[in-house]
Amino acid sequence: MEKPSLLNSRMPTKTEKLNQEFEEAYERASKTSLQFPPDILLQFYGYYKRATKGKYFSESNPNDSELISAFKMNAIFQVRDISPTQAKREYIKIVNKYIPKE
Repeated sequence: MEKPSLLNSRMPTKTEKLNQEFEEAYERASKTSLQFPPDILLQFYGYYKRATKGKYFSESNPNDSELISAFKMNAIFQVRDISPTQAKREYIKIVNKYIPKE
């Protein structure tokens, strides 16, 4: 059996590490059975959308009422001035704050 070479292994970059942590946080948030008040859910939503869709995007859900759509757009508006990288960090923070690791 061939030994793995230390030359072929490398440490993940900061970006790779952040992306991995973000994906893990998203999985945890997606699978939780915990219930949250609307303001917390909107924080999750705003940071996630900013991290994954960028600053400008249009998305509508025909099942959302006008009021729900307005709240979602406001959540996105509140995070419009942070970078996608910072949005990932903030998303990870709130997931860690509200959803314990199992």
